[in-house]
Amino acid sequence: MEMTKRLFILGASVLQLPAILEAKKMGFEVGVADMNSEAIGAPYADVFFPVSTTDINGIISSVKSFGADGIMTLATDMPMRTIAQVCERFPWLVGIDCETAIRCTDKFEMIKAFHAYKVPAPWYKIVDREGLNRLIPNSFSYPCISKPIDASGSRGVCYIESPKALIPAVRYSLTQSRDGKAIIEEYLDGDEISVEAITVKGETHIIAITDKVVTGQPYFVEMGHSQPSKYSLTHEDEICQIATKAIHAVGIVNGPSHIEMKNTSKGFKMVEIGARLGGDCITTHLVPLSTGISMVRATIDLALGYTPDLNIKTHKGSAIRYIPHNQEGILQDIRGVEQALKMPFIETVVINKSLGEPIGEIKSSNDRLGFVISCADNASIAINACEDALASISYTIQTQK
Repeated sequence: MEMTKRLFILGASVLQLPAILEAKKMGFEVGVADMNSEAIGAPYADVFFPVSTTDINGIISSVKSFGADGIMTLATDMPMRTIAQVCERFPWLVGIDCETAIRCTDKFEMIKAFHAYKVPAPWYKIVDREGLNRLIPNSFSYPCISKPIDASGSRGVCYIESPKALIPAVRYSLTQSRDGKAIIEEYLDGDEISVEAITVKGETHIIAITDKVVTGQPYFVEMGHSQPSKYSLTHEDEICQIATKAIHAVGIVNGPSHIEMKNTSKGFKMVEIGARLGGDCITTHLVPLSTGISMVRATIDLALGYTPDLNIKTHKGSAIRYIPHNQEGILQDIRGVEQALKMPFIETVVINKSLGEPIGEIKSSNDRLGFVISCADNASIAINACEDALASISYTIQTQK
């Protein structure tokens, strides 16, 4: 009789919870590592390891103790470096190699790979803290952007309109970098999209193309997504070719990828790529609603050596919209959630903040108040449903004096 397969998941936060629950539903034994023993996913683990997802030696020891047959994380970048090290230590595990992990988590190595493989991408320059004062603002073309080379969730991203704004913007980006480096890049004006893909033994399958709504300058925080993309009918081949080329450039052979690009006046250009599933409920909610494909289940299957089911089963529209706010203070109350849940096409409403919690300006994904998700016959109806639901939700933020 075949032994029950064991899956090791890095992270027990709300981001990884769908993977933990899905693996349990599939009948696998699940080991979970997180430095926070109170994390939301911890109680669902068969075996929980109170270890940081970036503690490579600690994770290697935990994986060995658990006897893992597979390893994965869901929507976080830096644990992919740990997974690569684990797969190097235990070569029977399916995952990415260490060079690929670096290229997918270090924006300098990533953009170098894009240019080396002639993937459409912006110009760039790397700067560290020591080099900040040596920058010559008039040597750049504007507008441009700066961002940490090793952060995600829009942390540290800053729009730079003129030479005068360059040094303060880069200084801000450097404060958000673990390695103390930032990248200055060409600003890509145009619609932003993402591509959700899974590569199996070197063959890439494009699962969905997602339209995005972003706050714009100066922080570029994502406030909404919808599928299928409005570009699916007119530019799908171009988008898929660029995405596949980017996946090859960074070296992903087995595993999911989340690719972001923009439709500029010179065609689609890459923003960045992650060797993991997309966050913001894109792969956990929107993809299953619009295509019938569970990318979480597919990633679990791939990690455990099974052939994933990537056949599209339905053609629907799905959308997520985040609750906007432009005040800073203490969240006093929030109203209209139950009403929103009863509205046509609404699948779920989630509030990320607790009453009494400080609310700040939206500078990163962590600052968002909550969201609504919908599913309908097409993306346009789904988007309108989200907007109607948002209109029914109100809140009070007490301004701090």
